[in-house]
Amino acid sequence: MVSAQQALSRLRDGNRRFAAESQDVGRVTTRPAETAESQQPFAIILGCSDSRVPAEIIFDQGLGDLFVIRVAGNIVAPSQIGSIEFAATKFGTRLVVVLGHSQCGAVLAAVEQVQTPSDCRSRNLSSIIEFIRPSVEQCLGAAGSVAHDELVERAVRANIGASVKHLLHGSEILEELGEKEGLRIVGAEYSLRTGLVEFFDA
Repeated sequence: MVSAQQALSRLRDGNRRFAAESQDVGRVTTRPAETAESQQPFAIILGCSDSRVPAEIIFDQGLGDLFVIRVAGNIVAPSQIGSIEFAATKFGTRLVVVLGHSQCGAVLAAVEQVQTPSDCRSRNLSSIIEFIRPSVEQCLGAAGSVAHDELVERAVRANIGASVKHLLHGSEILEELGEKEGLRIVGAEYSLRTGLVEFFDA
């Protein structure tokens, strides 16, 4: 079993390779037949659906290495928690990373909705915004008057933190795995400009 700390090191190393454009070609050309019978992902990634943030690519990993769950705004809802519980118990994966990114469109939409409320045509999109809204309101209350871009950046990080906290305290299974079997849940932010991932509290 790969420990949480070992998994973090592998993700950091892979991201450095990606950012330096020195990817491990052998790793990313694993044939489907090699993983057809089983999988042993060493990390679980709850990331945003943004097309510019594909976890396997930015961490320079191949087939079977990562168990990836993607949803706009990297929010935590029951289906995401259940998916993480499944991977953590089924495969023994001991690291969960909540991966947000700079200039997140879902967070931007939540900021705009808080500052200039309007009727949203989609109740499904509204449900995503409502998950993110508390993080935006927290930043507005704490920041006073800040530039728009800085507010969005603060809200991105607050939203990542909120998702981590939700996972830490929203599942008895994950809590028990953390207490008894070394499961770690950490936040991280990917920079669209540099290609680098910054891990928080890791």
